[in-house]
Amino acid sequence: MASAPPSLSTARPPTAASPHGDRRRGALPPLPSCGARPPSRGGLRALRSVPLRRCVVRAALSTADRSAAPVESGEGKELLLEVRDLTAVIAETGQEILKGVDLTIYEGEVHAIMGKNGSGKSTFAKVLVGHPDYEVTGGSMMFKGENLLEMEPEDRSLAGLFMSFQSPIEIPGVSNADFLNMAYNARRRKLNQPELSPIEFWAYVYPKLDLLNMKADFLNRNVNEGFSGGERKRNEILQLAVLGAELAILDEIDSGLDVDALRDVAKAVNGLLTPKNSVLMITHYLRLLEFIEPRYIHVMENGKIVKTGDISIAKTLEKEGFKGVSEM
Repeated sequence: MASAPPSLSTARPPTAASPHGDRRRGALPPLPSCGARPPSRGGLRALRSVPLRRCVVRAALSTADRSAAPVESGEGKELLLEVRDLTAVIAETGQEILKGVDLTIYEGEVHAIMGKNGSGKSTFAKVLVGHPDYEVTGGSMMFKGENLLEMEPEDRSLAGLFMSFQSPIEIPGVSNADFLNMAYNARRRKLNQPELSPIEFWAYVYPKLDLLNMKADFLNRNVNEGFSGGERKRNEILQLAVLGAELAILDEIDSGLDVDALRDVAKAVNGLLTPKNSVLMITHYLRLLEFIEPRYIHVMENGKIVKTGDISIAKTLEKEGFKGVSEM
């Protein structure tokens, strides 16, 4: 298939040692200072009983209408994600949802996708991570030079692709500590690094709780079991902080959050940004973009990215709706 023409999303404005220790795989000990109960129902053994695809994936599962803009090469940065003419259907019914999506993301960039309900935003995110409810029927998806279409969902996660879901599921019987420890060690194995023992992992994860304003005994609770909506969203970002993914896809991470919780989550995401990793946010609201400032905003309509620009797009949406954007 011939390559699609470069999209505006590729356009760029002018340039203005880990400890080794022992490798025991037992359940993680509780923190004595927080009074937390120890991981229950089998610790890591319970986690191993959960299918890998469901547990480790997740975490860790445009052609724009301004084509006259100049296209540059990413200011010397490495290309992280390149999607060309992507089409996809619902696997069960064959209904086409994505109808030719083009998107390019370089390292160190923050992108946001906005659009009406049913425009294909969440479907696009799920297709990137290999959700089984969708089937790719055409186009290409390359991540760090690897063909995502040839990778299983867990392999995409281990390669550095992370997705925060709108409605994270519960995993009864598996503590956050055990889940995160297994997922993180799986990523270290992928990078040919030694696994962390339970004690080493406590030392690694503890500072990341402060980043999200979370209590230490949160780690000893079962994954998302009995969590409020805000706690689930914080837990998603904690997973991102632990796994250290190169590309984080945040699907409506702001939904259900009050202002304080949104500020904590945004602070954590901003704290995780480096010149080497990137974020792709999906949102309906300007308020998230005021906390996590994107470099590019893409508008999706009818399964395609139809417009790409800066924060002014979101501001126009907030004031005038999608009719105002179409007239920009």
